[in-house]
Amino acid sequence: MSHFNRRQILLSAMSITAVAMTSSMGMADGLPKLAVKKTYKVGFAQTESNNPWRLAQTASMKAEAEKLGWQLVYTDAAGSAAKQVADVNSMIAQGVDAIFLSPREEKPLIPAVMAAKKAGIPLFLIDRGVDASLAKAGVDYVTFIGSDFKLEGEQAGDWLVKTTGGKAVIIELEGSTGSSPANDRKKGFDDVIAKNPGMSIVASQTGDFNRDKGRQVAESLLQAHPEATVIYAHNDEMAIGAISAIEAAGKVPGKDILIVSIDGEKDGLQAIIDGKLGATVECNPKFGPAAYAAAIAYAKGDAIPPVMTNKDRFFDANNAKASIADSY
Repeated sequence: MSHFNRRQILLSAMSITAVAMTSSMGMADGLPKLAVKKTYKVGFAQTESNNPWRLAQTASMKAEAEKLGWQLVYTDAAGSAAKQVADVNSMIAQGVDAIFLSPREEKPLIPAVMAAKKAGIPLFLIDRGVDASLAKAGVDYVTFIGSDFKLEGEQAGDWLVKTTGGKAVIIELEGSTGSSPANDRKKGFDDVIAKNPGMSIVASQTGDFNRDKGRQVAESLLQAHPEATVIYAHNDEMAIGAISAIEAAGKVPGKDILIVSIDGEKDGLQAIIDGKLGATVECNPKFGPAAYAAAIAYAKGDAIPPVMTNKDRFFDANNAKASIADSY
C-alpha cells in the first residue's frame, strides 16, 4: 500500500518524535548488537490479516524489504498470541538478523520478546506494545514504533464533547482484549468523558477490532440501551459494523446515533462522506520505511529512542473527501 503521500506516511527518519530519550540506551543496556551489512534477513511477526489496516501494514513491510533487497521472513499469527510466540521462536531458529513484532496482546508476547533477547537478536515492536512492567524498551527490546493510542482516544473524546455540547449516552466498542491499542484508546477516551458530567458510557464491550463482531456487539448493546446517542469504536472496522447495526435497528447513523472512531481507512472516510460516521482519528499502518530505517540506524550505533511516535491526522467532514484518494 503506497497511497499516502510519503511526507504523511509514518515515522520517516526526519519526522520521528522521540519520547523519553536518554543517552544511556542501546548496546550499553545489554541489547543485542546488529552488524552493519548491505542486506539483512529480518522477521516480521504479524498478529492477523483480517482487515484493511493489517493488510496495508503487511504490504508496506513487504514492499520496503523488496526495495532494500532484504530477505523477509513473514508470519501471520491469525489472531493467536500462542502462535505468534511460536512464530518468533521459528524466526530465531532460522537465524534472522532482527525481528519486527506487532504483539497480539501485551502480556502473552513477553516470552517472545525475551527469547529474542536471549538469542542475541534485536527486536523492534511496531504498532503495538507489551507490558512495560515485564519488558522495557531500550533494555529488553530496541524500541516501540507506533501511534500514541491514548492520544487517539483523547482526540476522539474531545471531538465528541465539542460536537454534542457535552451531552451524550455512549456505547463503547473496544478492541482486542489485552492489546495496547484497546487499553490505551479506552483510557484516553474514558478520561475525557469522565470530566464531562453530561456524558456517560452506559456499556463497553470488545468487538475484537472486527467488522462483523462489532456489528453483532453493537446490535446487542443497542437493544439493551435504546437510549444511546453515540457509539465510540476503537477502530473503523467496528464502526462500520456499528453502522449496519444502527440501520438494522431502524435508526439513522450520523443523525439518530453519532459515531466516532479511529484508524482512517478508506471505508471509514467514505462513511464520513456519506454522513454516517462523524469522525475518525488516523492511525497510519505503513510501517515499512520507519521500521527498516530504525534497524539501519541501530546497526550504525545511533541512539534509538525507546519510543518513536508518528504524527497522525484527524478526519471529519471537512477533509474526508480530499483525503480518501490517499487512504488504504
